[in-house]
Amino acid sequence: MAGLRPPRVSGLNFTAVDFETANGFRGSPCAIGMVRVRDGNVDELFFKRMRPPQGFDRFDPRNVDIHGITAERVAAEPRFADLFAQIREFIGGDTLVAHNATFDLEVFESALEVSGLSSPGLRALCSVRLARAVYQLESHALPAAAEEAGFHLKHHHHALWDARAAAAIVVDIAERQKANRLEDLFGRHFIEAEELEAWTPPRAYESRATRQVRQYEKLFDARTPDISDDMLPDLMRWQDEGKNLAPNPDADPEHPLHGEHVVFSGNLAIPRADAKGLVADHGGNTSSKVTGSTSLLVIGDGVSAEDLQAADPVPPLQARKVREARTRIERGQTLRIITEQDFQQLLGEAWPIKS
Repeated sequence: MAGLRPPRVSGLNFTAVDFETANGFRGSPCAIGMVRVRDGNVDELFFKRMRPPQGFDRFDPRNVDIHGITAERVAAEPRFADLFAQIREFIGGDTLVAHNATFDLEVFESALEVSGLSSPGLRALCSVRLARAVYQLESHALPAAAEEAGFHLKHHHHALWDARAAAAIVVDIAERQKANRLEDLFGRHFIEAEELEAWTPPRAYESRATRQVRQYEKLFDARTPDISDDMLPDLMRWQDEGKNLAPNPDADPEHPLHGEHVVFSGNLAIPRADAKGLVADHGGNTSSKVTGSTSLLVIGDGVSAEDLQAADPVPPLQARKVREARTRIERGQTLRIITEQDFQQLLGEAWPIKS
């Protein structure tokens, strides 16, 4: 009967999506909600709970507190890999819409990587960016933006309800602006689609989120015994630069960080502010940019020692701070570039995550 409804916005077709994850690793989906929109109307709904990919399926209480899904609740459900064919079929050739599209594409990306699956290639547009461009609100978080769109988000952090809310926002703005095509609607606000490339496993270079979690795999594996809740790293935070603290005057002068001038690039498994605090505790200095006094650049994003030696720089090594550091090294500045694992080894027992 859905086909008998008059078009709300003729030609406005897309699929909205939302994931919930079991823990701080993006590749641990435990629920997905999708809404297929045709001519501005809800055409079909899709909701599944699932077990996250094996080895990355430990449930973090911080996540459970948000969405209420526990390991016991999904114990009899299929894993992401078993569901992906259905998910892919539902999406078809649609462009996806999500409220923070980067996150949902990264969930697809990491879950496909650790499941050993091929990527079909996906593209997504971000409803929060569209809401910021159009709605005059103090907050453009999903509940507030959905309310402005006339949709009451009754169950926030339920994947299907959140997907429905994202869909409602896009349809409402399309109606207001008399835009019939998704690309035209976002394009008039200079919002480009985000792309997930297609690949066949093994992928030549895994995503930052997956590379970073590899060194902590056993912490996220539900089969590993004796892992306490406080041992699980939170890898989803925004990396705030943090304060550059004065070095501890009582630090051991023999410590390898004592007297170093340290700069960080990319995401670490701990907040950057905490990393800077550890350097200061051991008598080192930190800065937010590479300068003539920088002696140590620590790169996160899962970069390995092999990556540092590769002839072609991997994406994290193309960052502005890394390019500046390498230019200064070529000009004769004494400056070392090390990985997060190297930094962890320098700190020894002071490193807060026990891998």
